[in-house]
Amino acid sequence: MTNPSSNWCRILRGFLPFFFFLSILALTSPAFASGQLSVNPSAINFGSVSVGTSQTHAVTLSNSGSSSLTVTQATLSGTTFILTGLTFPLVLAAGQSVTGNVTFDPQSATTDNTSIVFSIQNFRRDRGNRFGFGGNVTLPVSGTGTTSGTAPGLLTANPTSLAFSGVSESSPQTLTETLTNSSGSSITISAASATSEFSTSGLTVPAILSAGQSVSFSVIFSPTKAGSVSGSLAIASTASNSALNVSLSGTGLTPGQLTATPSSLSFGNVPAGTTTSLSETVMNSGGSPLTISQITPSGTGFGVSPLTLPLTLAASQSATFSVSFAAPQSGKSMSGTLAITSNASDPTLSVLLAGTGTLPGTLAVSPTSLSFPSIAVGTTSTLPATLTAGSAAITVISAGVSTAQFSLSGLTPPVTIPANSSLSFQLVYAPTLAGTASASVTFVSNASNSSATVALSGSATMPQHSASLSWNTSTSSDVSGYNVYRGTASGGPYTRINSVTTPFFTDSTVQAGTTYYYVTTAVSTSGTESSYSNQAQAAIP
Repeated sequence: MTNPSSNWCRILRGFLPFFFFLSILALTSPAFASGQLSVNPSAINFGSVSVGTSQTHAVTLSNSGSSSLTVTQATLSGTTFILTGLTFPLVLAAGQSVTGNVTFDPQSATTDNTSIVFSIQNFRRDRGNRFGFGGNVTLPVSGTGTTSGTAPGLLTANPTSLAFSGVSESSPQTLTETLTNSSGSSITISAASATSEFSTSGLTVPAILSAGQSVSFSVIFSPTKAGSVSGSLAIASTASNSALNVSLSGTGLTPGQLTATPSSLSFGNVPAGTTTSLSETVMNSGGSPLTISQITPSGTGFGVSPLTLPLTLAASQSATFSVSFAAPQSGKSMSGTLAITSNASDPTLSVLLAGTGTLPGTLAVSPTSLSFPSIAVGTTSTLPATLTAGSAAITVISAGVSTAQFSLSGLTPPVTIPANSSLSFQLVYAPTLAGTASASVTFVSNASNSSATVALSGSATMPQHSASLSWNTSTSSDVSGYNVYRGTASGGPYTRINSVTTPFFTDSTVQAGTTYYYVTTAVSTSGTESSYSNQAQAAIP
């Protein structure tokens, strides 16, 4: 077989003047494009490996240049080291990489040191011309075979099991697992695979561990549903326990979910220029904690009471806050949205807002004047009246009567009258003095006409009193009648005020506030008058 390198030498000798000319050109035009081979790792040491076993290490060839190159062959002496996974000639475009494996398979208890030589056919382009040239890249490899008396490596896992608890579907959890070659010769970890909803990160295989050496990596639990999940981490290696299993378990939780109660807020009719508030409650109805980061109202007049954010809600936890509506002076209907931002499964929750500003209503009283009929002092008279609200609800704040002889019944402020509704009440006249009287009743409200008035008038007379008298009839047979006497002092003197034929009489000439004393006499048919009867007293109110 012809040595490729000797052929390249002959080619180079044949073109030395040309290459010399190119080198001179390079002095004036240094820009050219060529491939550049790099090997990773730059050297491999397998350490101690038991005779009869083998270890494998990955090797990567990369073209870090700006044009393609060809690896024509890889030269490796002896049979202790074996290169697999690469086929020559191997063309690598600019930036391309390819990975193969180097295996150490010691046949005896000796140390082997050698190199893998990668031969390169490279090309360089200058001023539109393409020129070829060759080269080598060397990878040193070494390892020590140990006798069969050396115990094979033992792979241990710490911890021996991993338990994940309360993990949300949207927030995977990571735990650390450590593998250690606890004794014997070096071992190679060739695979580590997790089942079910578990995965690994940070472990590159094959991984070689000498005696006492450890490697740590992550195990990740990413539940896709709520409930308990079990699995395993299977680790294959050249250790004496070539198949090592780490049990995995976890509990998946449903992600946090935010709900709002009520789902919409309607403030109804609100008098223009005033503000009213309603309560809103948010709750985490999911299985994992969630955090509310922002609550933003939109729409004219809507606002939110102070709420400390960010706010974290555990599963089933809730929070209540106030939403306000300041009715516009224009008296128009307004709508908006309350946007609640969180890291829940529904990251933006919307609550619809609506409210109507109403212009101030009017308050009417009917009738606007009342005249009571003449009544006696000490008696009462009642007349009805009505208050009516206009297009908006009206609150009557107070009602005042200017004179004590008049009063209000059936209405106790503050009282709200719905829009386009009426409220009936009574006005009462209870005179304490004779003569005419007048007054006014004023109703103060939040209406546009803030007050409404009723004019009142009435007259009173002193009451007409009388004293009714009666007595036992005389037992004499010739009595023709009786004389009635009255005095203002007990025991007299008395003055005759009337003569009657019956044993009763009504005195209608009494005066209020006076006490009278009465006696009677019997009169015979001949005109003879008996003595006074016993005295009777009458106190006139």
